[in-house]
Amino acid sequence: MVVLWLLSSPAFSADPDPLQDFCVADLNAVPISVNGFPCKPITNVTSDDFFFDGLVKESNTTNIFGVNVTAGDVRSFPGLNTLGISMNRVDFAPGGVNPPHSHPRATEIDVVIKGKILVGFVTTGNLFFSKVVTTGQVFVIPRGLVHFQLNVGKGKALTITALNSQLPGATALPLALFASNPSIPD
Repeated sequence: MVVLWLLSSPAFSADPDPLQDFCVADLNAVPISVNGFPCKPITNVTSDDFFFDGLVKESNTTNIFGVNVTAGDVRSFPGLNTLGISMNRVDFAPGGVNPPHSHPRATEIDVVIKGKILVGFVTTGNLFFSKVVTTGQVFVIPRGLVHFQLNVGKGKALTITALNSQLPGATALPLALFASNPSIPD
């Protein structure tokens, strides 16, 4: 009897179907709601709200880490609002590293488009998993876990990452620990 009740429990059900086709983000509205930005009035929505070309061009990697992330989240792509997805382009210089970081609201899947990337993550039980991933291969990082990507190839590298959140958030550990304001006491 208990098993039948548990199997019919809403906790085991899928998310409910959306009650609207879309909710294009009104990025100028205040305040942000719990699950995204308020919706633009339908009369102000255009085809451009569902279009993003930020993944097309290579970005500048001349920085301390030799990496640049072009975020395709709701802030740059308002049509993603309430849809629970986003995509990033990550360009790596030779030897470039996307330093240890986490996404508190999303699982990440990395597709290597060009090059050879060492990808790794650490579980909450302190287990380390890593793999060298090459062109056309994919690696997944579970939500919230600390992970990194390192270009171990000879030339530039490129990945496209997909995340199951319109605004996955990112906490870069080196910056959070050593560049916080105010600084963390010794």
